[in-house]
Amino acid sequence: MPHNILVADDDPHIREIICFALEKAGMKTAAVADGAAALQAVERRAPDLIVLDIGMPEMDGLEVCRRLRQKSDVPVLFLSARDEEIDRILGLEMGGDDYVTKPFSPRELVARVNVILRRARPVVEEMADDRAFAHGKLILVPASHAASFDGRPLTLTAIEFAILKGFLARPLHVLGRDAVMANAYASNIHVSERTVDSHIRNVRAKLAAVGCADAIATVHGVGFRLGRCGG
Repeated sequence: MPHNILVADDDPHIREIICFALEKAGMKTAAVADGAAALQAVERRAPDLIVLDIGMPEMDGLEVCRRLRQKSDVPVLFLSARDEEIDRILGLEMGGDDYVTKPFSPRELVARVNVILRRARPVVEEMADDRAFAHGKLILVPASHAASFDGRPLTLTAIEFAILKGFLARPLHVLGRDAVMANAYASNIHVSERTVDSHIRNVRAKLAAVGCADAIATVHGVGFRLGRCGG
């Protein structure tokens, strides 16, 4: 079945370009012009992913994402007319999965959407693999996209889940940022080191909230290593 994508941007020309590119790639789209309409659309029917403009009037994309994350883990790809690092970091720390700056290449946007969707909805072969990854009191089950610490469920975005799975797959290894990027993104998608750091902070914060204060340790000058995770 084709993926359903919600496009939220106050510029009708941008909405048209994005919808055309996504539909050409075999996806179904719905488009809204403001943040309130985006939230209403998600309430009516949860999409597989939201392309969300940060700079919408009245309710901007950051506020939309903040409200979404109170009850939904739908993947979010942010758009912004400004290449401001603070926007990028804020968006990712609020639970966004990726970030594209305007003007953008429709082909790149579609590629980033596909990367996020693959993480959120593993292909059939991966779904058939029901192995669980365990380290200390931390457990991940990729087939059901389920995670828990000491029996308490963890709510992770697709990118966060992929990053944590990469650590659990090699629990004794120190992973540099390039390795973390490779676990979370397709090899042809470039993301900044600050983007990876933001995702790591989010994972740490979510684990700390359920009692795991030693989830991921920083090895200065090298990268990151999985902590004891209560073990």
